[in-house]
Amino acid sequence: MNKSELVEALSLRENLTYKKAEQIVNLLFDSMSEALIENDRIEIRGFGSFMVKDYKAYMGRNPKTGEVIEVKPKKLPFFKVGKELRERVNNGNE
Repeated sequence: MNKSELVEALSLRENLTYKKAEQIVNLLFDSMSEALIENDRIEIRGFGSFMVKDYKAYMGRNPKTGEVIEVKPKKLPFFKVGKELRERVNNGNE
């Protein structure tokens, strides 16, 4: 499912206009992005949690040329699936 499909599903399920559903989805994503930028942890019970992980600098290799390069430290968002969602996905495959 992509963002436009999510907006469409919300619109149909809650009987909202597409524009209103799009505003709600954008507000949710913007709020989550802002929280992660501020290094806050987001926990949605039954779904999972989002957090920012810090990665240290290291020496890497350019796969095209084989040249050794320095990879700078970075922060990346990380998602950890919740137990309830994991069980729902696994039980759906039986």
